Amino acid sequence: METALTTNWILACYVDDVPDNGGSCIKHGDEQIAIFNFSRRGEWYATQNLCPHKQQMALSRGMIGSAGESCEPKVACPFHKKTFSLLTGECLGEDDMVIKTYPVKVENGKVFIGVD
Repeated sequence: METALTTNWILACYVDDVPDNGGSCIKHGDEQIAIFNFSRRGEWYATQNLCPHKQQMALSRGMIGSAGESCEPKVACPFHKKTFSLLTGECLGEDDMVIKTYPVKVENGKVFIGVD
């Protein structure tokens, strides 16, 4: 028997709380979650806020952009410039690091994040 996974959607913030083409951070339980408004693309993303490289809560302050020919959305840590895919969480450099990503939906000016 297969078990259906249900996403619990939490209200993270309002659209106006996150700058265009930038990020913000919320706390959910013991986790800090970075939320990104990639307005140039009309897309929203969420990841853990902790950069695994130097264990700093900083990704929400990182620069977002696009990588490679596929224009994969990415975030770069503001301290040491390690870049991570906003789609998969994989490090886009040579390092073997991964960050957690969360589904995001926007409804009626509110930003919701899917959590376990």
